Amino acid sequence: MWIALRRGLKRAWVPVILRVWPLARLWYRTWGLALDGHPDDEVWYFAYGANMHDSAFRERRKMQPLEWRAGRILGYRLRFNLEGRPKGRAAPANISADEDAEVWGVLYRLTRRELVRLSASEGIPGWRYRPIWLAAEDSGGSPIDAVTFVADGKATDGNPSLRYITLLRNGARAHGLPGHWIAYLDGIAHAE
Repeated sequence: MWIALRRGLKRAWVPVILRVWPLARLWYRTWGLALDGHPDDEVWYFAYGANMHDSAFRERRKMQPLEWRAGRILGYRLRFNLEGRPKGRAAPANISADEDAEVWGVLYRLTRRELVRLSASEGIPGWRYRPIWLAAEDSGGSPIDAVTFVADGKATDGNPSLRYITLLRNGARAHGLPGHWIAYLDGIAHAE
């Protein structure tokens, strides 16, 4: 019942919360998350999953980034260890710490207000994903502090759906990610 109540409140209040910054801070605080800064502050968001593709990021989520760049994070590995829909036949992207790995993706510059709106579209604050700040770098090697979303995943990876992995592959190509990363994505088997 508590979960259903929170979901109902979230659907009803998210549009209001996005317009009234003190309410957004309060909403985050109830979930144990901090919401720092001002709504018009600019921040970088690192997308490594479906948000790399314009159909997901710009069309479905209605995001209008101020700028984008190809980039990577070091010390993380791309995983498909979350349960998607249909259950057992789709595994969304996630990342986990791995000091010997890297993850390539798209860095989007957004306002904090837009980041809160994006977070809400991903279920944040909530039970699945949570925001983390990390050191990223663009394809030219310039350091960028960025936020991304991670979840506590299963110990083993599944396979993404064909539709989902195609979004990642096409998004990576469209944003000029390096050939070795595109080859890596091309080699990921999809669920049957």
